[in-house]
Amino acid sequence: MRTVLFFLIGILLGVVLFKSEVASWFRIYEMFQFDSFHMYGIIGSAVLFGALVMFGLKKFRVESILDGQQIHIKSKDKGWKRYLTGGILFGLGWGLAGACPGPMFVLLGAGFLPILCVVIGSLLGTYCLLRCVPRKAPSLMVGF
Repeated sequence: MRTVLFFLIGILLGVVLFKSEVASWFRIYEMFQFDSFHMYGIIGSAVLFGALVMFGLKKFRVESILDGQQIHIKSKDKGWKRYLTGGILFGLGWGLAGACPGPMFVLLGAGFLPILCVVIGSLLGTYCLLRCVPRKAPSLMVGF
């Protein structure tokens, strides 16, 4: 049941990303050239929505619809260096590839096969990170 629910949510997200042109290389290029507010509006809306949802989850002690247990959100570790490093790497990858992780899979699902090189590269990079720094995600290392 969980897999089906997550699969349906993923399909819905893919449709929304594709229809709102978030996966469009031209929209991303416009954003980096500061020619259009379109992407900044979408990203800003997502940040605001995410902040409101996180506030609501913490304040109202919401229970999961999957197992009925209370959702507990851990506090982030203090520090800025890793966030700066991660942001720079993410931004460089986004700028070079023309797509961030969500739209990469949307473009692949829409039939833009050249993005497959980027998807394979990102999966390989993720695999290498998990092999080099296994303490970051030990549960994802199962089977590797």
